[in-house]
Amino acid sequence: MHVFIMVAGAFTGTHVWQETAARLVAAGGTAHAVPLTGMDPDRPATASPVALETHIEDVLATIDAVDAAGRRIVLVGHDYGIHPALGAADRRAERIARVVHLDSGMPQNGVPALAAVPDQVLRAQLAERAEAGEREGVLAPPARREEWERWGSTDGVGEADLERLTALAVPQPLGTLTQPLRLTGAVAAVPVTGVLCARNGVGIDMVQRLVDFGDPALAALTQPQVTFFELPTGHWPMLSCPAALADVLLQAAAGEGHRLRPAGGGTSAPAHLRPFPVDVPELPRDRQGPVDLYVPEGEGPRPAVVFVHGGPVPAGAQPRPREWPTLVGYARWAAAQGVVGASLEHRLHDVADYDRAAADIADGVERVRSDPRVDADRVALWFFSGSGPLTTDWLAQPPAWLRCLAASYPVLAPLPAWGLAGSRFHPARAVRQAGSLPVVLLRAGRESAEIAATVDAFVTAADDSAARLELVDVPTGRHGFEAIDPPEETLPAMRRAMRSVVTHLTR
Repeated sequence: MHVFIMVAGAFTGTHVWQETAARLVAAGGTAHAVPLTGMDPDRPATASPVALETHIEDVLATIDAVDAAGRRIVLVGHDYGIHPALGAADRRAERIARVVHLDSGMPQNGVPALAAVPDQVLRAQLAERAEAGEREGVLAPPARREEWERWGSTDGVGEADLERLTALAVPQPLGTLTQPLRLTGAVAAVPVTGVLCARNGVGIDMVQRLVDFGDPALAALTQPQVTFFELPTGHWPMLSCPAALADVLLQAAAGEGHRLRPAGGGTSAPAHLRPFPVDVPELPRDRQGPVDLYVPEGEGPRPAVVFVHGGPVPAGAQPRPREWPTLVGYARWAAAQGVVGASLEHRLHDVADYDRAAADIADGVERVRSDPRVDADRVALWFFSGSGPLTTDWLAQPPAWLRCLAASYPVLAPLPAWGLAGSRFHPARAVRQAGSLPVVLLRAGRESAEIAATVDAFVTAADDSAARLELVDVPTGRHGFEAIDPPEETLPAMRRAMRSVVTHLTR
């Protein structure tokens, strides 16, 4: 059996590991929760400031104190805890059998933990404090139970556990978040397991899709020593499902888990590169900067549909989104209906990029409207998947020339791990201001629970405000149904949606 050393996340201490540790011990293992300086009663701060390096030393002390007796160490880092865990593993790589990223990111050399703070407004505020030279301050912990949602989904955490989590929360030293992580590279040889908490917004399928986009930076996730597990819970599995977490950690220690396939390594093309299910004419592409236009023959100007791809899409993805068969297919299909089809590329590479992507879309739409072949007073916008939050501005203040807004399997409110709860990108709120703007929503019946909840909130808000919402259901459809579900089940809904959008443009 292995020795498990566990490092807690922001505002928390060794107490969060009690049940998981007990189950690991009952299974024959050894478990140690690391008391972090300034955050645990057993290790009060004796000097100031407490920084990331302080916590790395705490983890090293635990590693060095363990008598492994021939057993290798599995080092588990939750949330912020992965930063000191990785820093320590880099210095004791020969003693570490595996590093487990428990619902955490993949920290890089030279990058502080601040970059992983999910709440983007808070992240910016902390960055300002760091730039001002503040080194000894702290970040106050959540004072109320509902404030934990700013740090991740509390799905599955019982009332008593949430009350205790809040009662025992401690301030996070600012230096632990702002001091860059320094790695020599030795930790790169240590096997890795990622444990993803699906109710926090990221599952194995989503990570595989990111790999499939072809960004070389993600190729490391497909190495044989990298495995993944998924738990159907929120961000604190040690509280919501300690038994399941212990089982997963034991399996991870044994080298088990799901392995991602390399980009292009599957028996079939990844979903975003599969053929479009509608037989459409092969119209030529007219590339105008970030916009590809597909213009039907005949005299113009004509109405236009602008198709906005989803995301986030890694910056190094190849081919680029506007060249994906689905985007090209929809644009050519629109042209076959007698209107201009346009696919627009934007820079939504990370959930922190929504402001930039919104500006890209606004600029791209104006580029389409200024084309002499386009009737600038008759334009529709059609959004997909993770571009759903980018519908917000158009719903909140629809311009007169916007004749219709469509969305296919969209995310219509920020997901828990995105840190966008206080941002402007919240379509489920904005739809109350849409007025007479027609909205066509293609809803996937087999959508993930997390995204489906945002769609339900949007539909409820639209009903309450008497918005002009047309629901087009694909009962057996999954996210990205055009490429992954049987055409006989998806084409009727796709045809109805296209008919509706074109009708709003041409009536």
